[in-house]
Amino acid sequence: MIRKILIANRGEIAIRIIRAAREMGIKAVAVYSEADETALHVQWADEAVYVGGPEPRESYLRSEAILEAAKATGADAIHPGYGFLSERAEFAEAVEAAGLIFIGPPAAAMRSLGAKIDAKRLAVENGVPIAPGFFEPGASDERILQAAREMGLPVMLKASAGGGGRGMRAVFSDDELESALRLAREEARQAFDDDDMMVERLITQPRHIEVQVLADQHGQVACLFERECSLQRRHQKLVEEAPSPVMTDAHWQTLRESCTRLIRAAGYTGAGTVEFMYDPHTESFAFLEVNARLQVEHPVTEMITGVDLVQWQIRIAQGEALALAPALMNGDRTAILGHAIECRIVAEDPSKGFMPSIGYLRGWAAPMGPGIRFDTGFGPGREVTRYYDSLIAKLIGYGATRDEAVSRTVHALHDTHILGVATNVAYLGDVLRHPGFLAGDIDTGFLGRHFADWQPPTEWPEELAALVQAASQTHTPTAAAEGARTPMSPAWDRADGFRSLRTQ
Repeated sequence: MIRKILIANRGEIAIRIIRAAREMGIKAVAVYSEADETALHVQWADEAVYVGGPEPRESYLRSEAILEAAKATGADAIHPGYGFLSERAEFAEAVEAAGLIFIGPPAAAMRSLGAKIDAKRLAVENGVPIAPGFFEPGASDERILQAAREMGLPVMLKASAGGGGRGMRAVFSDDELESALRLAREEARQAFDDDDMMVERLITQPRHIEVQVLADQHGQVACLFERECSLQRRHQKLVEEAPSPVMTDAHWQTLRESCTRLIRAAGYTGAGTVEFMYDPHTESFAFLEVNARLQVEHPVTEMITGVDLVQWQIRIAQGEALALAPALMNGDRTAILGHAIECRIVAEDPSKGFMPSIGYLRGWAAPMGPGIRFDTGFGPGREVTRYYDSLIAKLIGYGATRDEAVSRTVHALHDTHILGVATNVAYLGDVLRHPGFLAGDIDTGFLGRHFADWQPPTEWPEELAALVQAASQTHTPTAAAEGARTPMSPAWDRADGFRSLRTQ
């Protein structure tokens, strides 16, 4: 049995894992960089170990430092969270070689699914629907260009090792094909040290649908329904919801069977996500990739199922068999209880092309109320630095219906005030109030079409003006710096777990 987990990550996901571990009676060890000495995940953990400088390559990406921290603190297992080392097969192997449990899929499964070309081939072998394309490892520019022209434009060029929109180019005309391939290869080389490329027929105005899976070491696979992730900016998700407004029973049966075959064929265990594009013109799905880790948007699945995905990651890693309700194990859609929406609150200015914003959070008012969950790694007086992802918090709203979930989320966004850095809170509120979103008529180009020229409201609400005044008298950088390793204040130590919130 696992008694102590080292969390090889930071921010809100580190806090999420700490909370899950504590509920299971497991100790949690945090690691932190020079920039995160006063971070909340350091305060929440039972122990914390310094692992290096502020840049990720100096700290959170130093696998040897992570393993040394685990050894020094007597940890039994390592949870990688998401990002950083979470999908590196060599790290999973190093963890196991050190005699520790890696809370994630086996390295072999990560390798078979990590390269998009390999994953596509495995999908074809197991009858999983894909978009027409060309998937040949090490293909030359000439071969890729030929395949794209034979396929017919438009096409999507993709880096085999890609993710987060890097190494991707949509091509609509032949005269831009060669330059797009050159740019995509270079971007892939810089980001992943791997410029292998593939090409697919481009689905115009697609919806992005993903399926949450749990697989144990005893051959059981549970598909815990789908998430709609179509609201994206430059391939980066901003709003997710579960279930998808477009899903039918027939669609779900196809996806569930496909995901189960693929996960078993890959020898996958733990939590993972199988991603698809939905073509509204043909009403068909095409496999994209498997994310071999926990997803940022996992809370919406937890809200509509009552399943703690992080705790089940831990249970599966220590050899336990899945023991969910029969309806959940069988993918019965009658087990879906309500609707949930997640908004990613980021330190960026939407009115200025989403320019990153850094600085100290001088004031903070987080939403509360029935059906509201707020996952964050920040608080008043904390610093948003240039070193890490711009995600500040995830606001999740739950309701018995989609309309109720939308209403609660919109009101919660109105009650969210963060001072000191620019955020996208007002932008998200306008997105959720748009008639197209309210009707469920969305696709991956929705934000680009409707919110490219978005500007924030010019008037501040009364409660925000009061917060500004209060913030000017409290929460200074000095106070934040002096707050390292202090107990959490009662206002922030809210164990508002999803199980109770969902039923309110």
